[in-house]
Amino acid sequence: MDNDYGDDAVFNQLLQDEKTANNPAPATTDSRQQPPAARPAKVEQPKPQALPSRTSPSAILVSARQKGNPILNYVKLVPWEYADIPADYVLGSTTCALFLSLKYHRLHPEYIYSRIRLLAGKYNLRILLIMVDIPDHEDSLKELSKTSIVNNLTLILCWSAPEAAHYLELFKSSENAPPTAIRSQQAQSYKESLVEFVTAPRSINKSDAASLISTFGSLQAAINAQPEQISSVPGWGEKKVRQWCSAVREDFRVETAKRRTAPDRRPGPSTQAAAEKDEEEAMLLAAAEEESRLQSEKESASKPTPNQNNDQEGMSEGIMAALAKLREQEG
Repeated sequence: MDNDYGDDAVFNQLLQDEKTANNPAPATTDSRQQPPAARPAKVEQPKPQALPSRTSPSAILVSARQKGNPILNYVKLVPWEYADIPADYVLGSTTCALFLSLKYHRLHPEYIYSRIRLLAGKYNLRILLIMVDIPDHEDSLKELSKTSIVNNLTLILCWSAPEAAHYLELFKSSENAPPTAIRSQQAQSYKESLVEFVTAPRSINKSDAASLISTFGSLQAAINAQPEQISSVPGWGEKKVRQWCSAVREDFRVETAKRRTAPDRRPGPSTQAAAEKDEEEAMLLAAAEEESRLQSEKESASKPTPNQNNDQEGMSEGIMAALAKLREQEG
């Protein structure tokens, strides 16, 4: 049978090779244990910053009372829309504005007080935007200033419709701005302060300041230098030298302030008229008192005293006795 199917040794060798190919031998491992690979450091994500909540609309809310107001034609930098609000303008979640014309206030002085009562305590910043459109506005502004202090209002004056519209746009655009947005940048180092001081004259720039300090070594030497010495600084012409010298040698007190006279404390026409009226009343009162005193003295002088009455009675009895005696002699 072996002869019929050939030699089994060759067949067995083929099977063994096939098993070896299908089941490879496991790889030999080193007896020493490999150290665990170092894990990468965990990346810390930055914490997101909380943005301020913007609950107020992006447009200026305008009351229906302001229809036809010419200042709305000049509000162009920010959008606006009509809304049912107690104020004339809502410029933010905590900011509102009331508009008042002094010409209208003179005709209807009770209007602004009724509008203030409608606000109640709904807004933190309450602006009273006043259009100064009359010549004699001192008394009206004095009254409105007192009203603003009592009712926690911020008084802002404007003389034209574009100016009033600019104020509304400014408050709306600065609604969510931080306080640093309107804060001026201050110098953080001595060098920056020095450059800021030297560039105070209009025509002197930062490079001029650097060349001036590098030439004289210090600010004190640059201030005390003569114009001829300063003109030798690179980039400094006659105009810059003249402006620098006038700036560092000018008095701190303005010349016009020296000639300032004392304010005129003479009374005005109304005060003078009131004083004359009071003086006239005082003179009339004094004349009336004097007349009353003389009248009382006359009455007291004309009224007889008890002794005078007795003397007059005695004199009349003596005269009657003398007359009777003369009659008896004649008879």
